Amino acid sequence: MTQSTQWVREAISLLDADANRSADTHLHRFELPKQWGIELYLKDESVHPTGSLKHRLARSLILYGLVNGKIQEGTTLVEASSGSTAVSEAYFARMLGLEFIAVVPKSTSTEKIELIEFYGGRCHLVDQAGQVDAAARELAAGPGGYYLDQFTFAERATDWRGNNNIAESVFAQMSAERYPIPSWIVVGAGTGGTSATFGRFVRYKRHDTKVAVADPEGSSFYEGWRTGNMGYSTGVGSRIEGIGRPSVEPSFVPGVIDEMIQVPDAGSLAAMRLLRAKTRYFAGGSTGTNLYAAFQIIAGMLQRRERGSIVTLICDSGERYANTYYNDDWLADQGLDLAPHTAVLERFLAEGIWED
Repeated sequence: MTQSTQWVREAISLLDADANRSADTHLHRFELPKQWGIELYLKDESVHPTGSLKHRLARSLILYGLVNGKIQEGTTLVEASSGSTAVSEAYFARMLGLEFIAVVPKSTSTEKIELIEFYGGRCHLVDQAGQVDAAARELAAGPGGYYLDQFTFAERATDWRGNNNIAESVFAQMSAERYPIPSWIVVGAGTGGTSATFGRFVRYKRHDTKVAVADPEGSSFYEGWRTGNMGYSTGVGSRIEGIGRPSVEPSFVPGVIDEMIQVPDAGSLAAMRLLRAKTRYFAGGSTGTNLYAAFQIIAGMLQRRERGSIVTLICDSGERYANTYYNDDWLADQGLDLAPHTAVLERFLAEGIWED
């Protein structure tokens, strides 16, 4: 066995041990009126060691590079990321003793940049979100560089059939609930990897579960899915960090998605804050996007007199957004008025009626 092969084996063992410690995150119930006959669950991915859903993705992307012979001892890992993926990749790079460079837009929250640097990563800032891919490719083209490329490899790096993926974890945790097979799974899309994993898993297991993707303002995924045009581009980034893209990314798999819901940014942040008020769970904006869409789906189920369960995700912690989404001055600067959306959400929870 060569020294290089031994290093790769030890690196994979370290990643497997991390998965063993952290793959089964908590599944919380969000209390709805009992007479509705509908249960809502929140899979809390914020409790991962690096604080977000992207912990799973980062581990899978690095494992994918290792088993394909792309990552060796001394490799410099490079990623194009708006923040959370890079935070998690920096954590794993440090674990393996590898250098890590994150290419991030200048608009990325200070909290996320500090977290990347806390885990030993280095940030390369670009002016706009649309520039991150080209800059990352250029940096990785140097000797010993490897581009992790979450937007291409997310859908294939995770084993959707099992192996501690998020879908397998959810269905195992739901097994003792009143409605163990969810009627709906609701997720956002940043790379498309999470929706692809859930969509493939439910088909492989032959579950009667539908997958809905909640998409924020400015994102290309909704229109790409609606029209079938995978070249569709809005050309603008999303204010909801971690989800939404200026162009449809290669990892987005539209054929496994049953429904997409466009969510206004003010609605995402109103739902995020409502979650904090109702449950004390402190989550970020993408969690609010998920919750806003989940409430709309539940409203439709109520109209059709359906019963069942819905599962969505707490994607990351709200502490990363103390200076933005939880800051009223920032909201005012962005021209975001949460009050009308908060009223919609409060009426829905009280009466089961959804009115945009």
